[in-house]
Amino acid sequence: MPPAEPVAQDEPPKHRRIASLVLTALACLLVLFALIVPDQLSRFTVWAFLRLPVEALLGVGLALLLPPRARRIVAAVLGTGLGLVLIVKVLDMGFFVAFDRPFNLVFDWGFLPSAVGLVEDSAGKVGAVAAVVGVCLLAVAVLVLLALAAVRLTRIAAVRRKTAGRTAAVLALVWIVCAVFGLQVETGEPIAARTAASLVYHDGRQVASDLKDHTEFARELSADAYRNTPPDQLLTALRGKNVLLTFIESYGRVAVQDSDIAPGVDAVLDDGTKALRAAGFDARSGFLTSSTTGGGSFLAHSTLESGTWVDNRQRYDTLVGSDRLTLAKAFGNGGWRTVADEPANGSDWPEAKLYGYKQVYDSRNVGYRGPRFSYATMPDQFTMKRFQDNELARPGHQPVMSEIVLVSSHWPWAPLPRMVGWDQVGDGSVYDPMPAQGRQLPEAWSSPANTRAAYGDSIKYSLNTLISYLRTYGDDNTVLVFLGDHQPNTSVTGSDKASRDVPITVVAKDPAVLNRISGWGWTPGLRPDPHAPVWPMSAFRDRFLAAFSH
Repeated sequence: MPPAEPVAQDEPPKHRRIASLVLTALACLLVLFALIVPDQLSRFTVWAFLRLPVEALLGVGLALLLPPRARRIVAAVLGTGLGLVLIVKVLDMGFFVAFDRPFNLVFDWGFLPSAVGLVEDSAGKVGAVAAVVGVCLLAVAVLVLLALAAVRLTRIAAVRRKTAGRTAAVLALVWIVCAVFGLQVETGEPIAARTAASLVYHDGRQVASDLKDHTEFARELSADAYRNTPPDQLLTALRGKNVLLTFIESYGRVAVQDSDIAPGVDAVLDDGTKALRAAGFDARSGFLTSSTTGGGSFLAHSTLESGTWVDNRQRYDTLVGSDRLTLAKAFGNGGWRTVADEPANGSDWPEAKLYGYKQVYDSRNVGYRGPRFSYATMPDQFTMKRFQDNELARPGHQPVMSEIVLVSSHWPWAPLPRMVGWDQVGDGSVYDPMPAQGRQLPEAWSSPANTRAAYGDSIKYSLNTLISYLRTYGDDNTVLVFLGDHQPNTSVTGSDKASRDVPITVVAKDPAVLNRISGWGWTPGLRPDPHAPVWPMSAFRDRFLAAFSH
């Protein structure tokens, strides 16, 4: 039997050297990725990574200057900081997709419960818990791995001092030349990158600016032209009318103009204009610029009601703690019964005190026994029918002013309900088979075209609900104001900085109501002309109060 072949004595050290080289390469790639990865998915190209980050050169310089102990401590701290930068970049990516803006380090943590709620709606409670745990573990892993990677790279740079110093000097010269001459890669990104430093600088300035804004906004809230107006002088031209202020989730300009969605939605609006005119109604339409886009509906609602620009959580919380006169308060002071219908809410709504609503309907107290439609707790038609039954069908009721939020057009736009006869709505069980029969999420999100089509169908459903409601239940004392709260997210609008405009329409049977707003220059009918006037959403309260008051 031949003797066993001897094992080479130098094999383990070679394997260790290869493993060390692989780990070093991975550490280098991880650090470079964290430094130069864009904070927007739309800029996520190969060219974006063919750049030279100045922060890496500064890191090599520190490694060469510091003694071993200090070097390890500084490298670990900077690596952890770079991990935080990467996490913020990932949050920015998500916020650019959802809201067309970066993540705000001060105010946007309040969106996290809503995000968890969306996951729970799609994957159940166990899935939501698993997702939260997974995200937390991933964040910790990012921090630890980047700290270890920074320590490793600075140690190797210190060991190979001459090679590291010469390489860093050459690359620093290249960086300076690229910066001086403004050299860019094909996508317009500068080769001389300083994305991490820029992100820290921008976020720092944003935090300082937001904190300063608190005082300025509080001062703005106190300067109210209608604060001391006697109630008997407000909204006198609407006495006896039932005024329905109705928000259609994500109903933006993209739904009615310059998109492949617009022809279908415009046809619904044009047909609705004809049908309502045949029933004795008329309408005027324009545009408002929302204080938010893609999400954060509560910011838009509070902007319209308060007549102030509410575009972040700090402003919203400041408003909620104030005694600002809202549209609902003005109606309540004038003798209207004020009602809020918030079908997506599943808990108490403290903001009702700010707005001045005496009655709040939500998912818990309207008797809905049907299925959910993704985010939407109930179809819009059920919301309108139950509001009609609870408020306007009561004999001898006082005039009602309501804010009604229609959520069937909320992301992710599938599956959707269908219209049924108003006498068939009942407790909502008529909708039981519909979630399985409609377009499903995988199909709706299988391509950008399918996503836009699903969004368009949801808007058409919400609009048809309101048109059918008016034809069925509207009378001489009905005034419907319906509008979008914001544009949909960038999966529909694209990432080319779409406007924040949303359509708004006033519908009434009494011609005296529309005569009051004849000077607004709005388009006749339910569909606003592309060149119709555009106001900031914060301007609506004062213009509305001026039009319908003494």
